[in-house]
Amino acid sequence: MKLLRALHDKHLDRWLAGWCTDVVTRATSRARDSAHDGPRHLLFAFCDHFEPLWRGADDEHGARRVRAWHEGYPRLAEGYRDCEGRHPRHTFFFPGEQYRPRYLEALGDLARAGLGEVEVHLHHDQDTEATLEAQLRETVSCFAEHGHLARDGSGRPRYAFIHGNWALANGRTDGRRCGVDAELPILFRTGCYADFTFPAAPDECQPSLVNQIYWPTGDLRAKRCYERGERARVGRVMKDRILLVQGPLTLARRPGRLAVRIENADVRSNDPPSEARVRSWVGRAIHVQGRPDWIFVKVHTHGAPDREAKSLLGEGGHALHRTLTTRYNDGRRWRLHYVTAREMFNIAMAAMEGASGDPGAYRDHVLAMPPIASLRSLQSGWSA
Repeated sequence: MKLLRALHDKHLDRWLAGWCTDVVTRATSRARDSAHDGPRHLLFAFCDHFEPLWRGADDEHGARRVRAWHEGYPRLAEGYRDCEGRHPRHTFFFPGEQYRPRYLEALGDLARAGLGEVEVHLHHDQDTEATLEAQLRETVSCFAEHGHLARDGSGRPRYAFIHGNWALANGRTDGRRCGVDAELPILFRTGCYADFTFPAAPDECQPSLVNQIYWPTGDLRAKRCYERGERARVGRVMKDRILLVQGPLTLARRPGRLAVRIENADVRSNDPPSEARVRSWVGRAIHVQGRPDWIFVKVHTHGAPDREAKSLLGEGGHALHRTLTTRYNDGRRWRLHYVTAREMFNIAMAAMEGASGDPGAYRDHVLAMPPIASLRSLQSGWSA
């Protein structure tokens, strides 16, 4: 009965079979992959559903939340460096419906300091294809006006995306918090290059595919079309759709207990980073097939609320980066690379095109850094 209840309450039926397949696949490929000569490269991206107005906060409260990161993140980051000498890099997926110019201006200071980039987050409900496309175009225009988004060779703004409430492509059974089956084609049409929404477990929007970087396949206008995909692999690039980049998802033991928990790479104040959690993330070995020595770890958080910011900018953040820079940056077995979502996409694309060696050389492989990030001086004195 407990198992049946768990299958129902945690929606394990949606992804447990896919997880088992992933476990078997990793086990069968481990011997082949271990033959790699040289260190493995850990590409670490921290993707933040950054919502200053979380739980109905007013503009001034939101400004204080932004200021906490504006002031606190440089202090946290200055103590840690990856194998390239770069400090931690945070990707702020900012909700278009919470757009405030001064919030983006403050995050722009962090981008100019080389500490992160801004991408697109959106909560929406009961939309049509037309209303969703209009919202996305308006958001992209506002963010690009501040210099936050990368541009392609034609000058068009490009962006990474995280769906609010996980409900990508109308993923909920009740149709709430989205409303548009054909969301992926609309994202692609408006300049999106990759989606970073998943994992979502235990939410019902979680797809059956787990621990993968993949191209969605089949009818991309269908509800939950992200359920079907082709794993990213060397020698295969699709240029007519967005890439889906997943973070690690697995089952793990609760510390000090026999009980099992869902490890979904969600970093929170009540579930802070630990060495065991980081080992679990890295152990999923998410990679582009054919390039097993480049390991992609994308974790997520909701970093704006006060309690979460206190942990992420305090001991929780220090615990995370201590583990990353000591355990996964010895130069012999591991080389650590802090990356933004854009850089992770670029490196994945380079892998698919056959690149090898140091992945840090491909941070700007397809999409160069956004204009604001090319100005490398932290502006001080921002005031809410």
